[in-house]
Amino acid sequence: MIKSMTGFGRCTVEADNRVITIEVKSVNHRYLETSFRMPRIIGFIEEPMRSCIQGRISRGHADIYVSYKNFRSDSKIVNIDKTLLGAYLNAAREAAVEFGLRDDLALSSSLRLPDVTSITEGEEDTEAVTKLAVSAFNGALDGLIEMRRREGERLHSDFIACIERIEAIHAEIENREPQVVVEYRNKLKERLDNLLGDVKISEDRLAVEVAVFADRASIHEEIVRIVSHIREIRELLTSDGPVGRKLDFLVQELNREFNTIGSKANDSTISANVIDAKAEIEKLREQIQNIE
Repeated sequence: MIKSMTGFGRCTVEADNRVITIEVKSVNHRYLETSFRMPRIIGFIEEPMRSCIQGRISRGHADIYVSYKNFRSDSKIVNIDKTLLGAYLNAAREAAVEFGLRDDLALSSSLRLPDVTSITEGEEDTEAVTKLAVSAFNGALDGLIEMRRREGERLHSDFIACIERIEAIHAEIENREPQVVVEYRNKLKERLDNLLGDVKISEDRLAVEVAVFADRASIHEEIVRIVSHIREIRELLTSDGPVGRKLDFLVQELNREFNTIGSKANDSTISANVIDAKAEIEKLREQIQNIE
């Protein structure tokens, strides 16, 4: 069954006081394109995540958002600038002696002095975080693919409806084709009778003129090719793989066949049928833009 290129998936995984949430949103794109947004400290998970998406999604632009929390005791490192703290203390003692002040500078207040302390992120466990990220990403991709599948079902229904209308128009053209030559012969004979009066035109000559018209206006090959294209489209619509590009090509071929019919048939009824068919083909083109 065909899939849409539009979808969304989200998954949160928690283990060993680490929590990671990944969201994936995809939209139409000619090829597979990915964009990652994540904290720099876990940037090492990007390549494993790229490996995960390969083979699961073939087309579309995917935005991947990663949020990460580490609640472990070793996730933060407190740094004390002892050199700076010593300078503060020496300066405080000198001021106490010079101005006769009591030295009441305690440890807790010393650590609150500007730039004495700083907190940095602890080094992450690459293997543990990567395992967590891959698990969350696969879960988010599951949700994304399921949404793309459901949207694909809706597109499939719309696509089939358009194809059925095109088939009905095709049947009208096929039924109309033999009548075009008959009507041309009758109109030609009537016109010649009016022009020539009592002079009789050779039936052989009339037959030659009608044969030339029939050959020039023949749309039989186009009618046959349309049947073939529609059969291939129906087969692709039941395929599990990515078929958007193939469908796009076949719909272009359908449009080409109907254009040729419109230019060759030389019949107002068929011309109206062609306009109706091209309107349905345009709907197919719009739908194909969202098929993987």
